[in-house]
Amino acid sequence: MKFILVVEDEHGSAQIVRLLLESEGYRVALAGNGRAALEMLSGEAPALILSDFMMPVMNGGELGQAVRRDAALCQIPFVIMSGTDEEIVRRTFQGYDAFLVKPFELDPLLALIKRLVTNGRPPQPSSEAIGASMKQLMRGIRLPGHSD
Repeated sequence: MKFILVVEDEHGSAQIVRLLLESEGYRVALAGNGRAALEMLSGEAPALILSDFMMPVMNGGELGQAVRRDAALCQIPFVIMSGTDEEIVRRTFQGYDAFLVKPFELDPLLALIKRLVTNGRPPQPSSEAIGASMKQLMRGIRLPGHSD
């Protein structure tokens, strides 16, 4: 049974998501903010983290940053859900694997979770690939005062 961590400060929303996921056969733990979630992550690593963005103590973006910095956790799929504009979320955290606009439909949520739990995080470009892409982009660009 796959384990999912749901991080949501709105108790009613957290319970609805928990019941939905449990009805689909997932084991679910709830945390009310990012700091509580980090404490839970020191135990068993979940197959997926589903986190609200706007929460007290530590928001979802700060939680996501902490997860991505931790070598033991960085490959866990991370889904942000928020009524906030995605651009605001991106200013804090860009390492999420999916963004859900609240309120969201339950069937697409389940399909997304199933895909991420089954397939894991989408491949992330390596620093070497990023460097090669930058060299390709920079080819032919000359800065004033510099020559080849």
